[in-house]
Amino acid sequence: MNANASSAPMRDGYEIQRLRMVEKLRDHYKIADPKVLDVMNSVPRHRFLPEALRSQAYKDYALPISAGQTISQPFIVAKMTELLELTGNERVLEIGAGSGYQSAVLASLARKVYAVERIKSLADEALRRLRSLGYNNVSMRNADGTNGWQVYAPFDAILVAAGGPELPKPLLDQLAIGGKLAIPIGEDQTSQMLVRVTRTEDEFKSDDHGPCTFVPLIGEHAWCAKGKE
Repeated sequence: MNANASSAPMRDGYEIQRLRMVEKLRDHYKIADPKVLDVMNSVPRHRFLPEALRSQAYKDYALPISAGQTISQPFIVAKMTELLELTGNERVLEIGAGSGYQSAVLASLARKVYAVERIKSLADEALRRLRSLGYNNVSMRNADGTNGWQVYAPFDAILVAAGGPELPKPLLDQLAIGGKLAIPIGEDQTSQMLVRVTRTEDEFKSDDHGPCTFVPLIGEHAWCAKGKE
């Protein structure tokens, strides 16, 4: 567990809701990594939502945030995090920081998170929120996430929180040998397959982990570059 965040559940009035969410992640969705479950029970998801939606924070679905974006379903956050198999010393690249909730989960399990968000207002707000909650091991950049963050490459793990038509080549290039990339991939913008890619010395190996639905991945190496917005 990263020293930047505690695994102890917060006393904030949402303890019971958070515990029920974690029980469903474990018992229904079969999330098995105890570190991931502990973090999901400690990160205050309600703090990453508009005030009017906080009562729904620990329900099992995605919720809207500003700029037409969403905060992902808790199951998807837990599943994608689990697929990265973090041990605590990794440098993680996150594409599509949104509210910053996934950033906080990753920051609790990895040494350093480099988050990229293409919408400036979201990036600024997410960083302020993360700092206020004590997540000091996250760097945030407002840019086209499909280009990655070359200056800090290679990364031990990459998580993409938006659905693209194919694997962005810059992200593959910036993945370290032995590293893992979790990304939704689909032929249209309405549904995707959750894919994990592992880089070996000689190739990229991929395996599917079920259907999912994300907002479109927009950028030079995603939908808008192909004229399919």
